[in-house]
Amino acid sequence: MKNSNFLGIDTSNYTTSAALYKADGSIEHSKRLLPVKEGQLGLRQSDAVFHHVQQLPQILEPLLMQRNTLHAIGVSSRPRTAEGSYMPCFTVGLGTAKVLADSLGIPIHTCSHQENHIAAALYSANRFEWFEQTFLAFHVSGGTTEAVLVEPDKENMVKTRLLASSLDLKGGQAVDRVGVMLGLSFPAGPELERLALQSDAKFNIRPSMKGHDCSLSGIENQCRSMLEKSKPKEEIARYCLFSLLAALDAMCASLLKEHGNLPVLFAGGVMSNSIIREALTECYGAAFASPAFSADNAAGAAILAAIKEGAR
Repeated sequence: MKNSNFLGIDTSNYTTSAALYKADGSIEHSKRLLPVKEGQLGLRQSDAVFHHVQQLPQILEPLLMQRNTLHAIGVSSRPRTAEGSYMPCFTVGLGTAKVLADSLGIPIHTCSHQENHIAAALYSANRFEWFEQTFLAFHVSGGTTEAVLVEPDKENMVKTRLLASSLDLKGGQAVDRVGVMLGLSFPAGPELERLALQSDAKFNIRPSMKGHDCSLSGIENQCRSMLEKSKPKEEIARYCLFSLLAALDAMCASLLKEHGNLPVLFAGGVMSNSIIREALTECYGAAFASPAFSADNAAGAAILAAIKEGAR
């Protein structure tokens, strides 16, 4: 497999993604956000499926044009590794991967969107050795705010067990709702971070917790109240991100107290935020993906396919 390359495909509710994991260990991304009209907070699944069908051939073209020798394809087929986990948008990537694999006569390996994020984060953080040990992983995005225990698994490479989650809004939803409330475009993460960094306001935040789980709906409510009181947008943005940080910090501390001093990984689009990343790295020595590997991408699916084929 010296000259073999591995293709990854991920069609989430936010991004059409493909990636090529090359024989030299490098990753080439090709991805595009799904179009969302101004003022809206996402897409219906039927619209997401339509846009993936339109975008995926264009996303794949620059990777397939290179005429690299493809040894296998990895694809995200479901949101999480759990019975009944399903989202229509992932069927576009899965169907395309099956056609490509059949036509090229190569293996196809499926994974969950969450496993894809975890593998991409491990690659980006240079923590490949964690595939062989137990660790705590947070997946924080527009569709998920979960903490899972990750254990080695010979068949699937990673075995995840849900330990904690948000009981209402997800981290990315809170960020996007507050961002759109402030007049920012969707997805609002990068613009909200730029606003927040322009403020030095201090807050005394007590996250809403129930056991290991958190509740994030209060963030949106409090930010709306601040806006009605004509608080500066920069201060509101900062409050939103520090409130999310407080919740993740409380979840992590609670879980480590119960499960021991495990290594901690943070993955998902929200985790590209510098304010949250710097604080949690300092507190827990946590590993983070770079922004390109935190946001939705297909690198993890390609990497997992390579590992399953014995190329790592």
